[in-house]
Amino acid sequence: MDANSFYEVAGVRLAAVASNIRYADRLDLVLIEIAQGAAVAGVFTQNAFCAAPVLLARKHLQATTSSYFLINTGNANAGTGAAGRDDALRCCQTLAKLTEVQADSVLPFSTGVIGEALPVDKIESGLPEAITNLSAGNWLQAATGILTTDTRPKLASTQIEFDGKSVTITGMAKGSGMIKPDMATMLAFIFTDAQIHQELLEQKLAEAVSHSFNRITVDGDTSTNDSCMLVATGHSQVQIDAGNNSVNEEFDRALRQIFQELATGLIRDAEGATKFITISVRQGASTEECLQVAYTVAESPLVKTAFFASDPNWGRILAAVGRSGLKDLALDEIAITLGDVALISNGELDPNYAEEKAQIEMDKQEITIEIKLARGHCSETVWTSDLSYDYVKINAEYRT
Repeated sequence: MDANSFYEVAGVRLAAVASNIRYADRLDLVLIEIAQGAAVAGVFTQNAFCAAPVLLARKHLQATTSSYFLINTGNANAGTGAAGRDDALRCCQTLAKLTEVQADSVLPFSTGVIGEALPVDKIESGLPEAITNLSAGNWLQAATGILTTDTRPKLASTQIEFDGKSVTITGMAKGSGMIKPDMATMLAFIFTDAQIHQELLEQKLAEAVSHSFNRITVDGDTSTNDSCMLVATGHSQVQIDAGNNSVNEEFDRALRQIFQELATGLIRDAEGATKFITISVRQGASTEECLQVAYTVAESPLVKTAFFASDPNWGRILAAVGRSGLKDLALDEIAITLGDVALISNGELDPNYAEEKAQIEMDKQEITIEIKLARGHCSETVWTSDLSYDYVKINAEYRT
């Protein structure tokens, strides 16, 4: 679905304002209001140096029901110690006072430059306008307001019918660099008007993340601020429970579709990216070893720069598979294909390989590599991007 098209989620209101946190006249403060009675689940970065808002959001999520998400860009409030935690709490307290809720019902999220003090005064100054602007239709503004180096908002939305009643799922995400899953990389906020109890919602979030945000990589770096939230407002009156298999399964398919659309949207808009690359590893002995091979290939600078150059240098792919660390790898049984072109068969260059055909595949903007390990029946897919001059430029100049 185009970012300009979306379904509103009953029980959710949003606003985005320009608070001049890092840049003038740019949407950089997003407020999301969640109706009473909603179930809220979250997963957060595994980076040991997790940011102050992550620590506080985790704590608040466990303390009480959530009323607001408060998101700022331009400043990560990471690597800021006790002062950073105090700053994040102060923002929550100010919003709580203005809206007459408990401070721990506000979950803070930040993204941007690491190691700088959070400009609390600017955030506090923007809160009254954000509260005034809250509206059920401000999805695109909110999706725009959470961006940093992204070039476009990522918004995904769908509706499904159950016995004549509609259930809506709409979500947004940001992130185009410092992307390597270690739970759910970046910021993502997904909402549904279905009724889902807390424990089941947490299960659904974990499952959806594992097949979406935990299957992408841009540069192998896990952010300090990664957070992914799933909210069920219950306003559709449609109950989703594990006992109703047909309804539950259809909802799960729709939810995974939204998560994957947002996750792959991050890769399509990765910093400096010119290629969208799917790496599929099949016939593995386990999920873990399939992912081990897939990520070794996806994060190889030599493989990624070959993609950028549209160079069918298959030796780099072969070398990455070989150094992935699998024990007792049967080299003479491995097969690798690039799109429809067989590169490796039985561990060596396919006898029908033609450079001209491989070049046609490498010239495409969307590229698929399939690796067959001949070790079992497990399969996994990872999505990644190429490594371009612009990626280096964007990250070299990130703080300027």
